[in-house]
Amino acid sequence: MKTVILCGGLGTRLSEETDLRPKPMVEIGDMPVLCHILHMYSAQGFNDFVLALGYKASYIKDYFLKYPFLYNDYSIDMTRNTTQLQPSKILNWKMDLLDTGKNTMTGGRIARLKPYLENQTFMLTYGDGVGDVDLNELLRFHRSHGKLVTVTAVRPKGRFGMMRCVEDMVTSFQEKGHHPEEWINAGFFIMEPEVLRYIKGDDTELEREVLVQLAEMGQLMAYRHEGFWACMDTLRDKQELELLWKEGNAPWKVWD
Repeated sequence: MKTVILCGGLGTRLSEETDLRPKPMVEIGDMPVLCHILHMYSAQGFNDFVLALGYKASYIKDYFLKYPFLYNDYSIDMTRNTTQLQPSKILNWKMDLLDTGKNTMTGGRIARLKPYLENQTFMLTYGDGVGDVDLNELLRFHRSHGKLVTVTAVRPKGRFGMMRCVEDMVTSFQEKGHHPEEWINAGFFIMEPEVLRYIKGDDTELEREVLVQLAEMGQLMAYRHEGFWACMDTLRDKQELELLWKEGNAPWKVWD
């Protein structure tokens, strides 16, 4: 199953870090938050990734082109002009890195990936959120209800727009609030390929257009996650995640 990661946003609320690099490449501890996300999925058996790039796409492309040499030893024979890796740890990731446009909205980025999704069910997440979500249980839940989209829902921290849920069905989206029974979109989606029919073009927003329409149609289900989740939206968020990582108390670290 393909896992799409949206990596194209400008990251303006983290401008201290994103003036020179895209938001998914801002580090938590010793590696970019994007790599944390890749490891989260890979540790649970999902290794086929499609990265939807945009802002400073070349930065991400260059990083993964050099990745094997950054994290493994290698030998250079200058007399023969050859380089040989001496890998100590082999990653079984398969990655498509696709430039979906600097100004394309989230829905539009997904639509541009259609040739790579092979008309199959796919996972989708954002390039700045981490959590201890059980992805296989999420998949089982998605297959049980037969709707077009499952979104992982978490409890709000008070600064996000809300989703109202009746049982497990998302019925509407609302402005920011603090009601204890409300939930927010944490990403970690599973989508059927038919979702692409509801994306009109590059200017289509997943969150304010596609998901709203699907909720009104009764085609959006919520997988309620009571565990850890956090997104790296601000410098304060980054500092909090780095502290958890430094203390060895990062709940999203589900890999060895």
